Amino acid sequence: MANRPDLPPRQLAYFVPDIETAARAHSETFGSGPYFIARHVPLSSSVHRGVDQTFDHSSAYGQWGDVMLEFVQQHGDDPSACHDLYPVGSGRYGLHHTALFVDDLDRAIARLEAEGMALAQLSETTSGARFAFADATATLGHMIELYEPSELLTGFYGMVAGAADGWDGTQIIRELG
Repeated sequence: MANRPDLPPRQLAYFVPDIETAARAHSETFGSGPYFIARHVPLSSSVHRGVDQTFDHSSAYGQWGDVMLEFVQQHGDDPSACHDLYPVGSGRYGLHHTALFVDDLDRAIARLEAEGMALAQLSETTSGARFAFADATATLGHMIELYEPSELLTGFYGMVAGAADGWDGTQIIRELG
C-alpha cells in the first residue's frame, strides 16, 4: 500500500530505570548484544503533546537476532512519551515502542493521526535526525516510533548489527563516542 511504513519493525524499545542493568540482564538471559550506550542524547528540540519539553534520556542499543533492541532511561520528570505510558513515580516499566522507517515523516505522522494514533512527541537530534512517537496505546498498548532512514541512521543500525555478528559475549557494554 502507498505510504506505509517500511516493515518489518526495525527496533523494539523498553523504558527502564537503568539502561546498563537492563542491557546486561537481557544479554545474559537471551544472548543479545553487545550494547552501545548513548548518554544524555543531545537534542535540538523536543515537543510533547504540542508543548516544548526537555527530553533528557540515555539509551542502550544492541542486536537481538534480526531486530535492534533499545533500552531507554529518562533523566528527570519532564512530560514525555515515555512518561505517558509509565508515569513518574509509578514504578512501572516495560515495552515502550516499536520503531519503523518511513519515506516521509510528516506524511506518516498525518496518516497515523488520521487512523487515531495521535502524535505524542516529535524530537530532533543535534545531528538533524527527527523522530516521532505516535500513540498507539489504544490499539497496540505501546507507542510507534517513526523516522526516515538517513545514511547516518542506517549506518548506525548496520554498525550495531555488525558488532553482534560473531560476537563472543564479552564486553557487553560499550560507550559511544
